[in-house]
Amino acid sequence: MTLEETLTSWQRDHEEALERLRAGAGPGVASPAAITGLTGLQQMQALLEGRLPYPHIADTLDFTLVEIGEGRAVFQGQPQLKHYNPMGTVHGGWYATLLDSAVGCAVHTTMPAGRAYTTAELSVNIVRAASIHSGPLRAIGTVLHTGRQLATAEGRIVGADGKLYAHATTTCLVFEMPAK
Repeated sequence: MTLEETLTSWQRDHEEALERLRAGAGPGVASPAAITGLTGLQQMQALLEGRLPYPHIADTLDFTLVEIGEGRAVFQGQPQLKHYNPMGTVHGGWYATLLDSAVGCAVHTTMPAGRAYTTAELSVNIVRAASIHSGPLRAIGTVLHTGRQLATAEGRIVGADGKLYAHATTTCLVFEMPAK
């Protein structure tokens, strides 16, 4: 696929995802009743389809979930001037939040009903500066291992040209959801 074809495909995916999310439940937090009995993958699919609310942070930092599958989550974002630090570059927190979302949601897809996770460790390496001229970037999270108590995943932020901007690893604690 050429760079132009990739950019066109990414733009279409992003617009379709945004349309579903905004036409659906909108931003917010899913109620416990809405997710009871659903696996993590089912919850994430419902979010992507607009049946469950998406998190406000996606609007704040201009990124969107565009793809979900077993052990995999893809977010797309584009750095804006509001994401710059005082030195005139994209703040490291933008990369970290995008990667934490991708790796965390990838882990979420592996949770059976009644199980949850929380990030215990996130390690981010920024290897290329992003800017308002970088175009859309994708954070791709992939699960490496899910066990009874721990899950690990890795993520990469890449441009449409395939260039690597940042990569991360995470360790998540896995636990039973407390009874309400």
